[in-house]
Amino acid sequence: MTHEPPSAEATIAEIVQRLSGQFPTYPTSTILEVVTDAYDELKDARVRDFVEVLVEKQAKKHLKHLAR
Repeated sequence: MTHEPPSAEATIAEIVQRLSGQFPTYPTSTILEVVTDAYDELKDARVRDFVEVLVEKQAKKHLKHLAR
């Protein structure tokens, strides 16, 4: 039995939801764009186990940078 990873859309939606709570001053559209860009950079990674964590970390870093 193999474990099917969540779809890109589901992964992105979950991350956007979490980050929206952490960055309430940003419009959801901005957070979605940042998360989508981060996901696109890692979407072809051979090892998929940590993609969600890495995307969220990268998006969070970018949003903090925008706040400066």
